[in-house]
Amino acid sequence: MTEQGYFTESNSADVVVSRNANAKDARLAEVMAVITRHLHAAVKEIEPTQDEWMQAILFLTRTGHKSDDWRQEYILLSDVLGVSMLVDAINNRKPSGASESTVLGPFHVANAPEKPMGANICLDGKGEPMLVKGRILDTDGNPIANAKIDVWQTNDDGFYDVQQKGIQPDFNLRGVFRTGADGEYWFWGAKPKFYPIPDDGPVGQLLAGLGRHPYRPAHLHYILEAEGFETLVTHIFDPDDDYIHSDAVFGVKESLMAKFRHITAPDRIASEGQSGPFFEVIHDFVLAPAK
Repeated sequence: MTEQGYFTESNSADVVVSRNANAKDARLAEVMAVITRHLHAAVKEIEPTQDEWMQAILFLTRTGHKSDDWRQEYILLSDVLGVSMLVDAINNRKPSGASESTVLGPFHVANAPEKPMGANICLDGKGEPMLVKGRILDTDGNPIANAKIDVWQTNDDGFYDVQQKGIQPDFNLRGVFRTGADGEYWFWGAKPKFYPIPDDGPVGQLLAGLGRHPYRPAHLHYILEAEGFETLVTHIFDPDDDYIHSDAVFGVKESLMAKFRHITAPDRIASEGQSGPFFEVIHDFVLAPAK
């Protein structure tokens, strides 16, 4: 591309892109060309005042100041703009029949303890008991043996254990399970609750200004791994949650909704060894073959 040196309102993007003609990284040049053209087009459509432009600069500055080793406000901004989910969708296109992915979230903890199938991951006994079960299958409907299931969830107050050090036990409501030859899984937890994403920073202020709430609907997190299959990072959601249609980070997919059935029949309660009613969630996952 011939470098264009004279900047005007009409040719602004072309001039900037041409200055990058000698970029050492072709992918960087491509990315910056696309971003530049879209950014300049947005500015021309919006026609911001100098004050509005400065407010945008200050917003980005505050977002950087709010980020540290424990909190990434820019990822939060990406989340509430739907960009995180869009990147996830582009990078996790699945064949027909395979379970859909969704965002990992910031509260996964590596090396959660492996537990025997059927164990209770609710270590403090709080909340309403919940039995979660299903099968791990391939796209032909065959069970997948020795699939690793890494699960984690909030307690009934809407907090993960890492958010309440000293209040919740370490690894509360987390566990790793492995399927047998039948591909089945089951474990006990506690019914999760909706919770807000961090809204005490510039991203929270942006949401408030847009008239949006900061809440995520109740869900359970999964990472599913098996030899010969793509790793699946996903959730299952409570379709009856108040925020199921307005997840602050756009993570809900219709295929990931699983009915949270309230079990009150005395014979079922007795057969599961419970002393009172509990919730039951049944959801199968289908893994795509490795590429």
